[in-house]
Amino acid sequence: MSDQIGVTGLAVMGANLARNLARHGHQVVLHNRSQARTDALVEAHGSEGDFVPTGSVADFVQTLQRPRKIIIMVKAGAPTDAVIDEIAPLLEEGDVLMDGGNALFTDTVRRTEALTAQGLHFVGTGISGGEEGALNGPSIMPGGSAEAYELVGPLLESIAAVVDGEPCCTHVGESGAGHFVKMVHNGIEYADMQLIAEAYDLLRQGLGMSPAEIGDVFADWNTGDLSSYLIEITAQVLRHTDAETGAPFVDVVVDEAEQKGTGRWTVQSALDLGVPVSGIAEAVFARALSGHREQRRAAQQVLPGPGTTWDIDDRDAFVESVRQALYASKVVAYAQGFDQITQGADQYGWDIDRAALARIWRGGCIIRADFLDRIAQVFTDEPDVTTLLTNDYFRAAVSAGQEGWRQVVAGAARNGVPVPGFGSALSYYDGLRAERLPASLIQGLRDLFGAHTYQRVDKEGSFHTMWGEDGREVPA
Repeated sequence: MSDQIGVTGLAVMGANLARNLARHGHQVVLHNRSQARTDALVEAHGSEGDFVPTGSVADFVQTLQRPRKIIIMVKAGAPTDAVIDEIAPLLEEGDVLMDGGNALFTDTVRRTEALTAQGLHFVGTGISGGEEGALNGPSIMPGGSAEAYELVGPLLESIAAVVDGEPCCTHVGESGAGHFVKMVHNGIEYADMQLIAEAYDLLRQGLGMSPAEIGDVFADWNTGDLSSYLIEITAQVLRHTDAETGAPFVDVVVDEAEQKGTGRWTVQSALDLGVPVSGIAEAVFARALSGHREQRRAAQQVLPGPGTTWDIDDRDAFVESVRQALYASKVVAYAQGFDQITQGADQYGWDIDRAALARIWRGGCIIRADFLDRIAQVFTDEPDVTTLLTNDYFRAAVSAGQEGWRQVVAGAARNGVPVPGFGSALSYYDGLRAERLPASLIQGLRDLFGAHTYQRVDKEGSFHTMWGEDGREVPA
């Protein structure tokens, strides 16, 4: 026996994670609120390793050797609190509870404080890769104390995806750091998928290409600098034909994208931190808009469009421009995500290694992509870099595609094709590089209606103009 671990919560993710652990030589003690799921797992996959089924929570805890290591795989929020409240009183000092769900990081901070006071270790653990990753090797982002990681780190590293001989698992930082970076990972994932969807829509509406033809384009893109898991599976989805109707699969799916909350959490956290993650925000809002189908149906009847037909002379040049826009916007999305991680680490006192994060996201997780090697190298070579966009490689890559990026966004606007992801990424890029922004006018307006004061470019201090009197300026 390499090690022993308990898994409670045996829905698909929990069951697959338990199987992964067993396949790697660990003894896995099983528990589920419904005994039927425990029995079904053992019956179907008992030959894969050393499973020890248990019935009650007390039996589950008593079966585990000290220090006990337990991973909770249930729904975030109240269900997780309920499981913790049931298990924690049965544990002893030094035991480790891990939460492998998509918990809100502030909940993890709260739980860590409460359980630490009881002498227990709590490890909020981000796990990315979906059902397949849980079974075959996810990217794992554990938080918690260094002492806790010494106890569970080797076990988690043993089941993680492996890239270039390195496990895609690292100790992210104290307290809620693990779930914080998993939240931002998911926010980047939202942006990435929105950008991919916009690229598909542009090729279909601009060139009239079929989904299968666009799938071939994505397959070709996957051989270059866009190479990634999401680009790869986009080609697969677009080439798929509905068995019942013979129509392209994407044409029989309702155009309403659902969400489970991590994207919203990312944007809410970014607002609290004052970090502009406009690409992620637009992706979240685009999903929300897709869900307002009654509003959309009403608008389709009365809102006029440009009334023109998109006439593109050079098909190959347009495809290349869309590719350039997709890559440049993708770089912006990742840059914004890492900016949020940097600010979050500063705000909450977490020592997060951004290069290590980029490395563990190269395998197992949904946003795995070849260019994460480049990102890891940037943070290794320039640990104090303020944004990925100023790095020589990414600056040159975005600059090379800038003309195509601008043509695509302008063309989409002229022809009534919504590209909130591409457009917001370009505006963010232009906002960063602008010598002056119109925020000076906003400050003047704020001072006039609310006496909020302003600063000057030519002297220190804050000032207020006596707008309702003689217009003289006074120190604030």
